Amino acid sequence: MTGRMWKYLLCPALILAAGLFCWHCSNSPTSPAPNPYNLNPAEKTIIESDNRFGIKLFKAIDEFQGDKNIFISPLSAAMALGMTLNGAEGSTRLAMEETLELSGLTPEQINASYRRLMNLLVELDPTVELGIANSIWHRDEGRTPEIAFLDACQQSFDALVTAMDFSDEGAADIINGWVEEHTNGRIEQIVQSPISADVIMFLINAIYFRGSWTYRFDEDLTEDGYFYRPDGSPVPCRMMSQRGRFRHYDHEDFRVLDLPYGGGAFRMTIFLPRPGGDLDSLLARIDPQSFDSQQMNYWLGFLQADSLDVYLPKFTVEYELELREVLSALGMEIAFTPQADFTGMFAGGGVWIDKVKHKAFVEVDEQGTTAAAVTSVVMIDGIDDSLFSVDRPFMFIIREAESGTMLFIGKIVDPTAG
Repeated sequence: MTGRMWKYLLCPALILAAGLFCWHCSNSPTSPAPNPYNLNPAEKTIIESDNRFGIKLFKAIDEFQGDKNIFISPLSAAMALGMTLNGAEGSTRLAMEETLELSGLTPEQINASYRRLMNLLVELDPTVELGIANSIWHRDEGRTPEIAFLDACQQSFDALVTAMDFSDEGAADIINGWVEEHTNGRIEQIVQSPISADVIMFLINAIYFRGSWTYRFDEDLTEDGYFYRPDGSPVPCRMMSQRGRFRHYDHEDFRVLDLPYGGGAFRMTIFLPRPGGDLDSLLARIDPQSFDSQQMNYWLGFLQADSLDVYLPKFTVEYELELREVLSALGMEIAFTPQADFTGMFAGGGVWIDKVKHKAFVEVDEQGTTAAAVTSVVMIDGIDDSLFSVDRPFMFIIREAESGTMLFIGKIVDPTAG
């Protein structure tokens, strides 16, 4: 293969983002998207909302990380935060709904739609292995979660609810064992041991996907090749290849390729900038607010089957990110502060999100794609009198205890400011 031809090879970030771009596609550039699953308006809105949230999240992460591989599961993050949403009230709930693109839907519509979506996805293609699991783990002593909150998560997200002693040395191992089981061993840990004394709850979503290519690549045709980084420098890689009839679209600025799995319900859709173009320019033109209803259906509506020589690098990516900063930038900062209102989760308040940890794994080879993701929302208790966490503005005095003489007095509002 010539150096010129290698310029058409796939950018890693775009391959990894491919799952964000394709949920369904229309049969023509102007026809409306089909609705083969009899989705009601709320269910269709949930899908569009999750896609918009996914694009927002991906673009925000890309801004933070620059020219690095990214691989996330927007659905995993949305479901973990969707469970958490059942405990949010007031301005906290409004901020989370806006960030998750769920404004305008009632709690009942959101929960019922997630329940239907889970059932639909896992049953859609028997030739593709897809598992979606949710769990809630909370302390068995002290504050008790609201029954209505737990019921909503059990009924709508099929969440396993477990009370446990977080001070036990084996507590983290039990939670991580659940994660490992529901990602088929691809992700082994999401909770660190020992569990911090102020952590009161983990809300966890796990997704596992294993799809074989409808048209598999022949291992004998896989050869050594090069992949070109954003700065143009080459990096050696193993390049798979095959000739076949695939759906594709050639835009003046980019190319689109659709690679189906199994029976065709699930696909990897690749967006590849033209030679001389760059991925940042393509991402910049994607508007999360119009992407699902306009851009995606428009672009994918042009897909036409044709004979192609396809070259795709084999790759494995393990990705980990703490999403607090990104989600705060997207509008739900209040949920990470003592001003958060999670009284629907714990009566009396004083609980907020400490971290949203996201881990994802993807492996692409000649047989197909294996992917897994876990999202953990970590809730902390700020009013437990058995804890003393100096994590907000405070005053302090340096004194001589016997005489009561104050030597120094101060106030700290930002311990990093100097």
